[in-house]
Amino acid sequence: MAIKYNVVEIGKPGDLTAPKKFYARPVHAGEIVLEDLASDISHASSINEADVYAVLQSLLREIPRNISRGYIVRLGNLGSFRLGSNSTGNDTREEVNATNIVRTRLIFHPGKQLKTLLQGLTFKKTE
Repeated sequence: MAIKYNVVEIGKPGDLTAPKKFYARPVHAGEIVLEDLASDISHASSINEADVYAVLQSLLREIPRNISRGYIVRLGNLGSFRLGSNSTGNDTREEVNATNIVRTRLIFHPGKQLKTLLQGLTFKKTE
């Protein structure tokens, strides 16, 4: 099934005089929440919905806990999560300290199976 996209006109941020260009943006069909995932997984397995939900909640608790301990969290074919950061530069090694870190972010790297899925996507323009 093709993923729908629409076309949006966007100007260059910070430059109001720059010509606007047109870009393709995916159209989202809605949201799937954790409860829906638990229900879907339970119907595809012999595990009841409450147990699936409990496991997913535990996973949501464990990912940030382990990231904060400095670990890369690998979830098999799904991919991995790791911490990334931006920092200001200094002239010497000795001048660098924790206050130089100005932004942190969670970085997700998709696993092989997910990468393959992403490469095989098709798109259909909405009118």
